[in-house]
Amino acid sequence: MRYKILGSVMQHLVLELEPGEVVVAESGRLLFMSDNVKMETKVRGGFLGGLKRKIAGESFFMVHFSPVKGPGIVGFAAESPGKIIPVELGQGESMLCQRDAFLAAEEGVEIEAAFVRRLGAGLFGGEGLFLQRLTGPGIFFANIGGEIIEYDLKEGQRLLVDTSCVGMFQPSVTYDIKRVRGVRNILFGGESLFLVELTGPGKVWLQSMPVRELAREIGKYLSSGGGEKSGFSIDIGGFKIGR
Repeated sequence: MRYKILGSVMQHLVLELEPGEVVVAESGRLLFMSDNVKMETKVRGGFLGGLKRKIAGESFFMVHFSPVKGPGIVGFAAESPGKIIPVELGQGESMLCQRDAFLAAEEGVEIEAAFVRRLGAGLFGGEGLFLQRLTGPGIFFANIGGEIIEYDLKEGQRLLVDTSCVGMFQPSVTYDIKRVRGVRNILFGGESLFLVELTGPGKVWLQSMPVRELAREIGKYLSSGGGEKSGFSIDIGGFKIGR
């Protein structure tokens, strides 16, 4: 399978498929396809697999694309302004992603919900109890909002990140939630009450403009008549209290 990632602000992915090759994508991401590409909507991994994806905030169904009678092409659009990252996974290798990051993958890549081991991390992390786990062999494509910030953390090295800005990380990285300290920071800092603590070793990919933050900012203008802000509010892990 050959691929091209095109565009700058709103990127899209073009895959060139040979007979016998199958690509799996999240529903609603198709941009175009050649007329010899067959599209099939399936519950991948059976009912339980679909249910896990639904709980994790993803689609119950996955869409499979495969060419018939010769090579074909299929294109997928990113959900939001940002970058598309290709990730090659070996046999048994995994990657953990935030919800909505998955765009498409080779058929051999397993896609499932990953439970956040620490209950506090799930309840107050702003991204829910689940992440996405993708396991090889094969290549998958992730959609990261805004610009990509990549760090290679050493053993024991820690990085504190806004809960919505974690895009993707290797499973060797420990994911936990830390509460912001200081009453003034909590009441007047304008940030979430909780931050993600990522501890190495391993690589992490951060996103500068998460799609939920983009939607939230647009929502302010839609609901307040031209962007005027009023009232007082506190953001607790993605949930707002007040106005």
